[in-house]
Amino acid sequence: MTAARTPAQVLLESRQRDSQEKRARVISTVNAMKAKGETITFLGVARAARVSNWLVYSVGIREFVEEARRGQAGTKAREKTSGSNVSAASLATDLELARAELAAVRDERAQLKEAVQRHLGHQLHQTGAKELSARVDELQAANKELEQRLRASAADRQGLQDALQEAQDDLIAAREAMRNMMREQNRPT
Repeated sequence: MTAARTPAQVLLESRQRDSQEKRARVISTVNAMKAKGETITFLGVARAARVSNWLVYSVGIREFVEEARRGQAGTKAREKTSGSNVSAASLATDLELARAELAAVRDERAQLKEAVQRHLGHQLHQTGAKELSARVDELQAANKELEQRLRASAADRQGLQDALQEAQDDLIAAREAMRNMMREQNRPT
């Protein structure tokens, strides 16, 4: 037969079981924080595990938390020496290099843009020269036609001037003849 437990024993066993559960929760919280890369502090562990601050400082747990913190400190020191933690000077240098590269890319873009503009200008010039050549040919043909019309007009004008001169000569002769006729008739017979 088992001996009957007293209420004090039941209470003691319950507290021991609760303490073991809380300690196991603290240990699993520290391991989870290590796995996630979170910074391990006594207060942070207590809050994450939802236990009191004095429990994380108790014997057994305190040593475990301190060991985890030392392991993180060693990891941070290795990160600094391996270069995975970047310094401000390194970032400034990277920024300056990126700016220089950006300036070079902008210069190259400007040069390419200028080359494209020159090429398009050349194409437009060639196209314009063809159109201008066709227009010059049209104007030369029109000029020849106008020169022929001018020659014809000049010939017509000369013909008209000759006709006018002849008409004037005829008029002068007719007037002279008329005067002579009038004189002959006005003379006494």
